[in-house]
Amino acid sequence: MTDSIIANNEPRIETATIEDLEEVTELVMVLLETQGDFTPVRANQQNGIRLILESPSRGRIFILRNDHCIIGIVNLLFTISTAVGGMVITLEDFIIDPDHRGQGYGKLMLNHVRQFAKDKKFKRITLLTDKISADSQNFFRAQGFHTSKMIPMRLMVD
Repeated sequence: MTDSIIANNEPRIETATIEDLEEVTELVMVLLETQGDFTPVRANQQNGIRLILESPSRGRIFILRNDHCIIGIVNLLFTISTAVGGMVITLEDFIIDPDHRGQGYGKLMLNHVRQFAKDKKFKRITLLTDKISADSQNFFRAQGFHTSKMIPMRLMVD
């Protein structure tokens, strides 16, 4: 009888590494294609992801993967808030591959983010969700997020 290694296809959450750059970029491209504010430019998305992966003090990208592929990603950026007097997280990108939605993976990822924030003593998690996506808004509300009285405004600097 020969020993065989049985692949573990159970999804698991890991911190992304530079080796994950291509797959993470692909999912960010999928996310940006559904939004109205940005036109995806692969080189831009890949550069931004690389900057985070190469400098963990700026943020963290968590991936949900099995032995075959990355199923989902969440991108967290770190900053200081004078309003709460400490470190806070901006949840920048969050996507579960469309073929894997409806299986509880989004909730699993957000629970991981919550625990990470608690363990690292972050005081708040803020995110922007698409105004046009009621499904996204409902999902985040169900996970405990609420609408802020603040509205986002942007100034693109060339």
